[in-house]
Amino acid sequence: METTTSGIYQKPRVLSSVLGRAKSSRQYIQEALDYAGITINGGRPHDIIVHNNDLYDRVIREGSIGVGESYMDGWWDCHALDAFFNRIFRADLKKYFEGNWQFYLHALNARLLNLQKGKRSYEVGLRHYDVGNAFYRDMLDDRMTYTCGYWAGAQNLNEAQEAKLDLICRKMELSPGMRVLDIGCGWGSFAGYAAEKYGANVTGITISQEQADLARDLCSGLPVDIKLQDYRDVTGQYDRVLSVGMLEHVGYKNYRTYMETTARCLKDDGIALIQTIGGNASATTTDPWLDKYIFPNSMLPSISQIGRAMEGLFVMEDWHNFGPDYDKTLMAWHENFENCWQKHKEQYGERFYRMWKFYLLSCAGVFRARHTNLWQIVMTKKGCARPACRLA
Repeated sequence: METTTSGIYQKPRVLSSVLGRAKSSRQYIQEALDYAGITINGGRPHDIIVHNNDLYDRVIREGSIGVGESYMDGWWDCHALDAFFNRIFRADLKKYFEGNWQFYLHALNARLLNLQKGKRSYEVGLRHYDVGNAFYRDMLDDRMTYTCGYWAGAQNLNEAQEAKLDLICRKMELSPGMRVLDIGCGWGSFAGYAAEKYGANVTGITISQEQADLARDLCSGLPVDIKLQDYRDVTGQYDRVLSVGMLEHVGYKNYRTYMETTARCLKDDGIALIQTIGGNASATTTDPWLDKYIFPNSMLPSISQIGRAMEGLFVMEDWHNFGPDYDKTLMAWHENFENCWQKHKEQYGERFYRMWKFYLLSCAGVFRARHTNLWQIVMTKKGCARPACRLA
């Protein structure tokens, strides 16, 4: 079933009564996919080809873990995973695969535990960002920027990432000699750009040893100091404080702590900026497959969660959404990944290839469906003069 002219799906009556009827797992899955306009063993790019008929029971039993792991195991294929997931999330089918014990256990753990506390905050660095600097060099742009690019007027990934870095500098009204704190600096792309192009003195912190080592090399000779450090341990006062692609790792129990840390480190007349992926609804957990294989202990903040966290600490000056640009960024990363795979195939293996492809293309589809967004938020302290940050 396709979308209506207004782009809003109407939930078919058959799905509302599926659980009350004796149907096979395949029938259940097929009816859900029919709703999204996807055919099993069909001939269109977004259709799926099933190689193992145990897939249906596995998906019903395991939810998103079963969807992702069965793809990694070669149980099914799809010529255009990005288009497949765009349809899945536009039809909001995710809710039909969350009613399993693993999902609820995952959600319960997130509520009972602070998954981003202490040593847990370093886990994503070890399991994701330390996959290998050579691998990321080949997948990313020349500056190794592992966040969404800004594609307005850009013709390629390098231009989009340079445009994003410059947009941030201009929104923060960066000028020579300013002290800047970059929370979650990655491989130092912003730190190097801000120091090189704007004459800033940048302190960057990361929880990845691999990132810290390479960032120091890439920023050699510039006024940049890279530290392996948790954001809660930062000291000092800065003219500007930012994080780009880091709030997704903070966790809902720590959003207020993050804002308090930013406020503590920001001078009274300073400007803070956050770039983050955001969800359309508040959540306390993330997708179980992404948590297990890609970004452990991560979750996406919502507008209300960010608003509550900054309340009383900051004035929100500007909130800019360019989420569709992440679709383009992810597709560019996937193209680079495919082009360089033969070089890395022996080291990582086929299951990693399928895992990484699933990650990049499923995320592209999610952004294309507008299920998630990409925000740049500019903040100042109370009483500070309003910055000229509306530049998009």
